[in-house]
Amino acid sequence: MNLKADFYRLIVLAVALTYGLCPAMAEESKKFKVLVVMSYEDDYPWVKEIREGTDSVLKQSCEVRYFYMDTKKNLAGGEQKAKEAYALYKEFQPDGVIVADDDAQTMFVVPYLKDKVKTPVMFCGVNADPEKYGYPASNISGILERYHIDQSIAFAKQLNPSIGTIGYITKDGSTGKAISDQVQKESGAYQIKSVDFKLVNTMKDAVTVTESFKEQCDLLFITSLEGISDEAGKPMTQKDIIPILVKNFGKLTISTSPHLLKFGVLCAVVQQGQEHGSTAAEMLLKAMNGTPVSQIPITKNHQGKRMINATVLKELGITPKPAAIKGAELVKTEN
Repeated sequence: MNLKADFYRLIVLAVALTYGLCPAMAEESKKFKVLVVMSYEDDYPWVKEIREGTDSVLKQSCEVRYFYMDTKKNLAGGEQKAKEAYALYKEFQPDGVIVADDDAQTMFVVPYLKDKVKTPVMFCGVNADPEKYGYPASNISGILERYHIDQSIAFAKQLNPSIGTIGYITKDGSTGKAISDQVQKESGAYQIKSVDFKLVNTMKDAVTVTESFKEQCDLLFITSLEGISDEAGKPMTQKDIIPILVKNFGKLTISTSPHLLKFGVLCAVVQQGQEHGSTAAEMLLKAMNGTPVSQIPITKNHQGKRMINATVLKELGITPKPAAIKGAELVKTEN
């Protein structure tokens, strides 16, 4: 009996089974390559949430590269960043792509990827109607971002039943305009009357609008103001913007962004970037594993979390009924 010959035959058989007779087994060990392109900066809280979601799904089975277009801080440089993202796409040759928020759809996906490549692309955090970008496309699906504005208003009214009017302020950009469109479509069903929706580009205008709303409204909706400019023309952060506007308004404020509560907004029913990231990643895995993109329908976010700033609640002298805050996450204003 030739043990050495038998040993080599076993090795040859194992290789044949793995790579010849059972190619699926070999594929199981292969890591997909995924490119994730973010519209905004890597330190933006919403971006961090989306990355947490994508990593929770892809980290173990995929090689993931992230690219940031920085359009909150430098919108004018977005098109150049999109070119760089496409150069990375060609160099990396990913099996799939995830693209977050509206700026990257306009500047990157539509010019470079939509119906131009076979690579499946899943979007997340998109505020506009998908038809604006020609979605769904042959290689594109994803998850739309819809704010829980009606639920946030209802939450504020639970805290103070006397409120009857609301104004809205956001930055003049793709996100702000999409939120304005959403309010126009939905506001007839809100529990209180919508007075006006203002889009601003500068802190000076934001202060003026807020002071005007103080005379017109009981409640102010604030979100997506990152990047409006100060008197010197430099982009500001919401950490600097929100406390000033909240103080100027002096009444109840709501948002749909969790990180704004720690800057002084009273309450919100917030969506979570983790839901967007994990949903887009799960959809992409289906596509990379062979499901046609046409069989992966566009969806939207559903999860909402009630949050309230206990510091602001006390400052406003509001004593809500226990049922109104039951189950809500309590936070405090950061100094």
